[in-house]
Formats: sequence, structure tokens, C-alpha cells
Amino acid sequence: MAENKDLKDAQEALADGDFEKAVSKFNKVIKADPKCAEAHFGKAEAAIGVPKMSVEDVQASYKKAVEFDPKNPIYQSSYAAFLVETGRFNEAEAAYNMAAELDPDNARYYYSEFGMEYAIKAPIVMEKFLDEKTKDMIMVKGLKYLLKAVGMTEEDAKRLLSQ
Repeated sequence: MAENKDLKDAQEALADGDFEKAVSKFNKVIKADPKCAEAHFGKAEAAIGVPKMSVEDVQASYKKAVEFDPKNPIYQSSYAAFLVETGRFNEAEAAYNMAAELDPDNARYYYSEFGMEYAIKAPIVMEKFLDEKTKDMIMVKGLKYLLKAVGMTEEDAKRLLSQ
């Protein structure tokens, strides 16, 4: 029962923006129940706001949350968003696709988020390798996900744009 109170306290600290306290409280829950996906997820979310937490620490917490509750689309999509922010685009794409598979009613949102974020972030992350061909490859991939989000094929888009 103490675990439930600790988890609630950790979630309240996170909601209040007290990220260091939240990480500490989530760690307490994890120590009592190492397989508590909710605590690992909360820790990852809070850790983003703690400057001393490394990218690897945050990623490890998201990975544990996904590992212990692989059917949770929120965990998948939040992890995916973090991966985009850190330039791990292939892993992000896989996590967004998993979220879409787990939550088909909201798949279009996961596809559009990946498409937009990829098109915006990839050129920044890949700046030193960015030639016209690479820029085009990035835009094509982003566009394909945006088309998928609206339920449109490439052929339909071409036909509509040529009018």
C-alpha cells in the first residue's frame, strides 16, 4: 500500500513541476517494485526536467516502461518523441509505428507527429551531412507519414496536386 502512496506522491511532484523530487519518489517506487512500468515512465518524464539526468538515464527509464507495459501507446509515443528529440530517428519511427498499431483509433496522430517532427528535426541533427539529396530524402519520409496520417496515398496526392 505504501507503493501506491509513493506513486501518487511522485505523480503529484511531477504535476507540480518539482522534477527532482518526482525522480526521487519514482526511484523509491521502483526500488520497491522494479517492474512498475508507471514508475519508470514517470521517472523518464520527470528526468527530462532534471539537468543532471543524462540522456541515457532518461532513455533507460522509457525503455523499462515500454518493456514492462509494451501495450501502452502513451509510453510508446512519449518514448518516440524523446527519441526524435535526441536524433534517434529509426528507433523513434519504430516506436511511433508501435503506438499506432496499439491504438489504431489514434494512429493518424502518431503518424503526423512523426512526420512533422522528423521533417523539422532531422535536418538540424544531420546538418553536417545535409546535401540536397539528403534533404529530399528527409522530406519524402516526413511527407509519406503525413500522407499516411490523412489516409492518402502518394498517387492521390500527386493527382490532387497536379490539378
